[in-house]
Amino acid sequence: MNAQLLNAALAAAARGWHVFPLRPGGKPPALHGEKTCTRTGECANGHRKWEQRATTDPDRIRAAWSRAPFNVGIATGPSGLLVVDLDKPKDKGSSDAPDGAATFKALCERTGHAVPDTYRVRTASGGEHLYFTAPNHLRLTNTARTIVELVDTRAWGGYVVAAGSTTPAGDYEALCGPEAAVLPPWLQTILQPAPKPSQTPSTAVAGQSRRYADVALANETRNVATAQPGERERKLFTAARALGRFVAWGDLPRHVVELALQEAGEATGLTAAECRSTLRSALSWSIAHNSRTGATT
Repeated sequence: MNAQLLNAALAAAARGWHVFPLRPGGKPPALHGEKTCTRTGECANGHRKWEQRATTDPDRIRAAWSRAPFNVGIATGPSGLLVVDLDKPKDKGSSDAPDGAATFKALCERTGHAVPDTYRVRTASGGEHLYFTAPNHLRLTNTARTIVELVDTRAWGGYVVAAGSTTPAGDYEALCGPEAAVLPPWLQTILQPAPKPSQTPSTAVAGQSRRYADVALANETRNVATAQPGERERKLFTAARALGRFVAWGDLPRHVVELALQEAGEATGLTAAECRSTLRSALSWSIAHNSRTGATT
């Protein structure tokens, strides 16, 4: 077991991914915490957490894994990775509930894209990790349900369990895709935080913004209503994302946007349930990422 896990750690490091030991048979980091830090060795100048101590140095990896059969953690941020975690429903009694893979596939279809082909790992729970190389200029962080339900991401401040690791629930196994693909631009757009306004707009600017919002509502509603078969869900999704910012900024009431787009979507032949599902996820994401909460005044 030690040799298997050591090889898994070395294989990940050979890809340029920074690894650190996890508890044998588990997922928590096996490194000491700040309270028990002796401020010696790597911590001589202050306590270093797992993200700072993760390494690609084969000698350090061999030394660490010679002590115990540690599972392998990959610090996603230092590794230049963005990992999409497609989870399984927590309610094991509901066999027909969609899992993260299904909801992510539906999102891809709504936005007019194929599910990206990249390096994948099956997790111990039966979910999947999709590995992407993150853009150097953008410091993405972890998210939970920002994309869709049961789909989280790990980047700076996060880690994933590497293929070759094992837990009582099962093994982590590489599935396909020899290389991690570049993060698709459309997915980056969803994950990239919207810039915060520096100040509260003046009354004149606010009035202009509301007029622009009304025009945008009319245009986006028309785009949805005139959508052709095959592009209806994508246009509905795009319209909701575009108009969600005006809801977040207080220029349009959410119920007005939902009603207008719901009617336009149903007029093209989408079912009421399809429209509600698309609008709920797209609007909620856009409102959360365009909120002015926390802006300085």
